[in-house]
Amino acid sequence: MACYHFVTHWRIAAPLEAVYRAISQSQRWPLWWPGLVRVRELAAGDARGIGRIYRYHWQSRLGYGLRFDMRVIRLYPPRVIVGEARGDLDGWGCWQLTEQAGITRVRYEWRVRTTRRWMNLAAPLARPLFAWNHHAVMRDGAAGLARWLHAPGLDGRRH
Repeated sequence: MACYHFVTHWRIAAPLEAVYRAISQSQRWPLWWPGLVRVRELAAGDARGIGRIYRYHWQSRLGYGLRFDMRVIRLYPPRVIVGEARGDLDGWGCWQLTEQAGITRVRYEWRVRTTRRWMNLAAPLARPLFAWNHHAVMRDGAAGLARWLHAPGLDGRRH
């Protein structure tokens, strides 16, 4: 399996609670996040949302689709959401939010490995394209979220 580690930073001129609410309601992401074809809830989880499972279907800019289930394993509203991915990608993702002077900073860390045979075989040559696609999807997400919240997106930097 090919392993990937990405860290993305967004800055959005909106209150932390509004940004957290939008990020925590992933079933609504297709309304504002280009490339996300659909999200379906598979399990509601407990009263706090721990154990909640969503199935995501993404369409890449490169033409391939990705499907994976994401299970919420940690929640610290309105600052942290951690999920475990299983499917075409296995691993975990972590949203971390902070606010300063009316600007919400979002940090998303994504550590996954591909499980599809063709992706693993192509990884030695296609890794830069897969990384480019991930970063493009995340830039689209930052811009879409800013539009959704009627707030200026200040950048979509990655590190």
